Amino acid sequence: MSQPTAPTPGSSRPVTDGVGNAWAGGGTLFAGFLLLVDGVLGVIKGVAGIATNDVYAAVNDYVFKFNVTAWGWIHLVLGVVLIFVGWGILKGATWARAVGIALVSLNLIANFMWLPYTPIWAIVTIAIDVFIIWALCTDRSEPAV
Repeated sequence: MSQPTAPTPGSSRPVTDGVGNAWAGGGTLFAGFLLLVDGVLGVIKGVAGIATNDVYAAVNDYVFKFNVTAWGWIHLVLGVVLIFVGWGILKGATWARAVGIALVSLNLIANFMWLPYTPIWAIVTIAIDVFIIWALCTDRSEPAV
């Protein structure tokens, strides 16, 4: 029975680390589905903002105050792009992880600025975005070819 050897100082650790990598790989699959859901929710937010200004609360004296229709277009475009990136992650596309991290970061920032309009929905979306970023950053599995 052989004992596992510790890596020599200065050497890199193996990419596959057993249970931790399995968690990250499963998290990436879940992140792909969450990206699809987050994109659909963004589309719904966008359509609601574009259709009428009465859906969301009026905000006074806010630094990031835009017309609700402008916010609707921002959420709609981000939502559609997130759906495509989520589909790419589920298909195992190499580009999808990096693009996903960048776009989810933009979505997180947009939802932070959206906080006064729908605080609970924005906080839930921010939490989902943080998980997606974590899952995409920690996955070390080999991309599909």
